[in-house]
Amino acid sequence: MTPPTTPPTTPSAQLLAGRVALVTGAGGGIGRGIALRFAEEGAAVAVHCRTSVAAARDVAARVRDRGGRATVLRADLTDEDDCRRLAEEAADWGGGRLDALVNNAGVQPLRELPGMTAAEWREVVDTNLTGVFACTQAAARIMRDQEDGGTVTHIASIEAGAPAPAHAHYSASKAAVVMHARSAALEYGPWGIRVNSVSPGLVDREGLAEAWPEGVRRWRRATPTGRLGRPEDVGDACVFLASRLASWVSGHDLVVDGGVTARPSW
Repeated sequence: MTPPTTPPTTPSAQLLAGRVALVTGAGGGIGRGIALRFAEEGAAVAVHCRTSVAAARDVAARVRDRGGRATVLRADLTDEDDCRRLAEEAADWGGGRLDALVNNAGVQPLRELPGMTAAEWREVVDTNLTGVFACTQAAARIMRDQEDGGTVTHIASIEAGAPAPAHAHYSASKAAVVMHARSAALEYGPWGIRVNSVSPGLVDREGLAEAWPEGVRRWRRATPTGRLGRPEDVGDACVFLASRLASWVSGHDLVVDGGVTARPSW
């Protein structure tokens, strides 16, 4: 199909009114923040989970309580067929449309390289990278037949360019996610599909300050804005990239870290 010459418009002030979005790993943390922000901007949201069904249902209920539309879909993103089924079910629920995919699901175990097994490596890469590849491919097959195409946003990390100890598998997978977004932007662009990535810094979660007090203190000292991120900060970036405001943005990695990577490392 030929990419649209002008971005779609809606009579609503909401940036995503009338859109159908699928957010993977949306049961909690960053995923919840993304799903709720999409719903606040008018999108109908398919909330994906693998095992956190109760948490995903809570997110969907919060969307509905605010007058939005949401459904919960389960899938194992390490399974290519499950990724394809997930995208198709989201589109079926959305009336045949899938306008936005946010590849948020991921794992972040700690394991030092000298003792890491290939199985432990594959567990992270299969979820964080191969799942992104398979979900994007499945969603793109649906989006290519839509007049205004669609958008895909990967959740990467600032660790894609700044590794941390015991995070080699995670950092490598996120660096690959950034490059996959650029490659997908190149190859899916003629289908009317924009693909970008968002690289968050440290995002606050319940119990983090108690579990890692020194790390939180170091982050706050290092960050020009003086605070940790919030899930909705990442959600705002994803809303922007999925909206008409970003109609000429593709293949870009949007860093959302409060400015910490602007700080000199020497």
